[in-house]
Amino acid sequence: MQNTLKKPTLALAIAGSMFMAACNQSAPKSNTMTDSTTTATVKLPAAARFERTIDGKKTELFILKNKNGAEAAITNYGAHLISLLVPNKAGEITDVVLGFDDIEGFQKAAGAYYGATIGRYGNRLAKGKFTLDGKEYTLFTNNGPNTLHGGKKGFDSMVWDAKQTDSATVELSYLSKDMEEGFPGNLKVKVIYTLTDDNALKVSYEATTDKTTVVNLTNHAYFNLNGQGTGSVLEHSVKIDADAYTPVDSTLIPTGKIEPVKGTPFDFTAAATIGSRIEQDNIQLKDGKGYDHNYVLNKHDISTPVATVVGDKSGIKMEVFTEEPGMQFYTGNFMNGTNTLKGGAKDEHRTAFAMETQHYPDSPNQPAFPSTVLKPGAVYKTVTIYKFSK
Repeated sequence: MQNTLKKPTLALAIAGSMFMAACNQSAPKSNTMTDSTTTATVKLPAAARFERTIDGKKTELFILKNKNGAEAAITNYGAHLISLLVPNKAGEITDVVLGFDDIEGFQKAAGAYYGATIGRYGNRLAKGKFTLDGKEYTLFTNNGPNTLHGGKKGFDSMVWDAKQTDSATVELSYLSKDMEEGFPGNLKVKVIYTLTDDNALKVSYEATTDKTTVVNLTNHAYFNLNGQGTGSVLEHSVKIDADAYTPVDSTLIPTGKIEPVKGTPFDFTAAATIGSRIEQDNIQLKDGKGYDHNYVLNKHDISTPVATVVGDKSGIKMEVFTEEPGMQFYTGNFMNGTNTLKGGAKDEHRTAFAMETQHYPDSPNQPAFPSTVLKPGAVYKTVTIYKFSK
């Protein structure tokens, strides 16, 4: 099903079941298994390197573990997913998420969004404007003429309140105040990361407002299923269950049309490698410098994968499940090697991809697109799952 706005009573009951006694998190231990694609010991970042005070609030690192030995590292700075350790086809542990070894890396790379929780509005809003209930709102334009991923200081740069409710779950919350980055309403947001015993990372989002507003939350994890630092993702195999996509103009704002993918380089209804058509002579690929487009997902529910990706070297398969109607497929087109990632790796061109589940870009300015309006008394609630197997 798609993202729904539900009455608070049910939502609070669901949220209530997630609240358990908080536990303190000690420094993570290194996983002693090795990644055959990098021949180096895979390590989680040191907890101490994420213990800072930013904007008067303390930042921390939280480690999630399941019964299979998979692990995830998350910080309450920007609610970033930093590492995700899963086994490859040889049973050896691989970190499939790009990130940094410390808080400073994320601060210096602000705007790169590695693993961040994105809000208040994920993706682009044309010319930094939208109209709601007859009133025009003006936002900071941080992506050419447009607003991207919440503006100058989005949710990715905020310190969230956090508590680890058990060994596999961390719950993060944030209050986005009325007119923060130009958006109306005091928006209470909660994001819950859960690492399940079938090696899936479940991301649950919830939000309420006291004034009519727009909301489009997502996670901007950069994945390389061969492991961070192993080179290009162009040989990864991708399948997306979408018969249509939303083409964009030269500034990457949707034109308003929904067009079929059949007969175009955007057709991943049958599995194909990322690089097989990315250099074709196509104006959409040229404007996006590769794939950076919203896919209109076929009818689905949370039990049906909307996308499947397989690492060519590792054999790791990632399936994406979501309640959202769209997904931005991005192929690291603007990565240029300027950032030093965990373990000294560089974020070279197209060494990762993102699959950002979402409502469509620029929906507040596109009446034909699914609505992102949230009203007082309603609850924004949606779930996305990234499941890994070999």
